[in-house]
Amino acid sequence: MNKQEKVEFTIKTLQELYPEIPVPLDHKDPYTLLIAVLMSAQSTDVRVNQITPLLFERADNPYDMIKLSIDEIRDIIRPVGLSPMKSKGIHGLSHILIDKHNGEVPKTFEALEELPAVGHKTAGVVLSQAFGIPAFPVDTHIQRLMHRWGFSNGKSIAQTEKDAKRLFPKEIWNDLHLQIIWYGREYSPARGWDLDKDIITKTIGRKTVINEYLKNKK
Repeated sequence: MNKQEKVEFTIKTLQELYPEIPVPLDHKDPYTLLIAVLMSAQSTDVRVNQITPLLFERADNPYDMIKLSIDEIRDIIRPVGLSPMKSKGIHGLSHILIDKHNGEVPKTFEALEELPAVGHKTAGVVLSQAFGIPAFPVDTHIQRLMHRWGFSNGKSIAQTEKDAKRLFPKEIWNDLHLQIIWYGREYSPARGWDLDKDIITKTIGRKTVINEYLKNKK
């Protein structure tokens, strides 16, 4: 297969496996998604989904959130990890949304990345999942699979995102990045990887990656 054929095989396989794509983080609007994504840094979606209902019961909008103290927010979200930094970010960005954006989550990378504790990936997730704006946020699963499949060198998140946007049609970015995440979790994990179950890597993956897998399996 040439690279274009590999790209087409990947898209076709992912669409067949995930015709309907669940969104990993529970939310009801752009603000609750923004908070959930911020909380997911170095944590699991399962853990975040356990904690966000407790937080959103107290405050599910920036106006109610700023009524809580940073310490109160930290006590609620402590189980997700990095709670000192995340609680300050949640409180700070809620103030900025009220002061600069009429309490609404902005719809541009620039405005989102100006918010405390909001990086490029978080901004991309919010734009794609809350507003349907084309973006290709790269997480650890996408980083791993783009390298395994020979679509990127895996040296940086920024390079992987650039390669993904170059290879895949813009109109499917929002679905595709979620499909790759689910595929990475279910068929091509970092640990307990079984190449026989990983049909995409088995079909188009880098020879060096496959050879290393076979060597370690012996």
